[in-house]
Order: sequence, then C-alpha cells, then structure tokens
Amino acid sequence: MSDKGYHLPKKVQEFGKDILERDLKYHNKRVLVSKDFTFDAAHHLHAYEGKCCNLHGHTYKVIFGISGFTNHLGLTIDFNEIKSIWKQQIEPCLDHQYLNESLPKMNTTAENIVVWLYQQIEKALHGHANKARVEFVRLFETPTSFAEARREWMEE
Repeated sequence: MSDKGYHLPKKVQEFGKDILERDLKYHNKRVLVSKDFTFDAAHHLHAYEGKCCNLHGHTYKVIFGISGFTNHLGLTIDFNEIKSIWKQQIEPCLDHQYLNESLPKMNTTAENIVVWLYQQIEKALHGHANKARVEFVRLFETPTSFAEARREWMEE
C-alpha cells in the first residue's frame, strides 16, 4: 500500500483461473438498479388556469427503478437492456414530440405521464428471466418538480 491509501494490483484477475463461474453470483437477494434518461417535449394542459394551459416545453428526466434477482453473472438486469427498451419502445413516443398527440388521450400532467411510463416499462419487463419488475418511475418536469409511480400504488 502506498502512502496515498491506494495500491495498484499486481495482476488483473483472470476468469477461469483466479475467479470461477460459480463465484460470479455472490447472493440470492432481490436488488434494485436504476437508470435515468432525458427527453425534450412540448405539451399544454387542458382545463387548467395558469401558464401551463399554453403550449410550452420541458426537458424531462425519467428515472426507472427496477428490481430483480441476480443471474449467474451477478446481474439483475443489464443497463444496456434498460437502455434498449427506452430507445426502441418508449423514447420515440416522447422525445421532440407534442405529447398531447403522441401519448394516449389524457391531460399531459406529470402525474398522468408517469403512470403511462410505468405501464410501458412494466409491459417490456413482463416475464423477465430474473423476475425483474418495476419498483418506481420518477418523472421530473423541472429540476425541482417530479411525479412518481410506485409498484405498490400501481397494484392497489
């Protein structure tokens, strides 16, 4: 160990020699992983008295919290798999869209959109090998304002 509190490994671990496949999965616990994305979109609110009744836009941020059991590699769900679901199935309906037209008929409040997002990611994860499930979806409309949908609320 050096005086700075860190050290360089003498050699990098080699799979099959220093660590075996049976060692990759450390536990059998449910674990939550999270991935966030941003998108830009326009919308307006119906039957609302205030500035948001006018057409305007946001840079939204969405966070998906997904739990599951780890596979033989120790992964619950690959972050790239979440990204692929986002890019192929969800983002095209949102990014640079007029949400009042691109989403199902609804008032495009953060509260309505976050439930739609929850339903989309839940549908995409249905039957996942590691029993992956949505625990929460958080949608930021501004950096300080968000709506959230949680699994226990969606199952009520």
